[in-house]
Amino acid sequence: MRMEQFDLSDDQEALLTEVVDTYRTTESPVSGADIAEAVGQQPGTVRNRMQNLKALNLVEGIPGPKGGYKPTGNAYEVLDRQGIDDPESIILSKDFGRVDVTVEEIELPDVYDPEECIARIHFSDSVSEFEVGDPVAIGPTPVSGLLLAGQVREVVKGANQLVVDVVQLETPDDE
Repeated sequence: MRMEQFDLSDDQEALLTEVVDTYRTTESPVSGADIAEAVGQQPGTVRNRMQNLKALNLVEGIPGPKGGYKPTGNAYEVLDRQGIDDPESIILSKDFGRVDVTVEEIELPDVYDPEECIARIHFSDSVSEFEVGDPVAIGPTPVSGLLLAGQVREVVKGANQLVVDVVQLETPDDE
């Protein structure tokens, strides 16, 4: 059964949207208290409604002090959003040398701020060969054809992530 067949209530859709949006920004489970505050509901009400979303396999409950909820791939489908379910091989150029890598996710949290545009790029493989200051170019991405170029600002080895100061961001022209 395809997930689009679910008819979510307005409250369920608001909760799911909050989980997806916050998770994409923070890359961490979203606490029930944070969801409740964002949607203007009581934490107990949110907990009860989140159980329904868990039963529909739209969110996953993460236990522990840093736990909360994280969206499943089905959540992206229900909201008609693009998630990266299957990581893709993308061309990465480091110091003008080509490297084939598997990118799991590219986040552009500050794309609307031309003074401070960064990209967080998550890889399946180790990023230990990269250093702060390395020039990099990535793309084109499989779906949007995005090309990104910049300089490594931070290497997060444990998370296989590069934070890149973006100097050029292009998509193919629509004709």
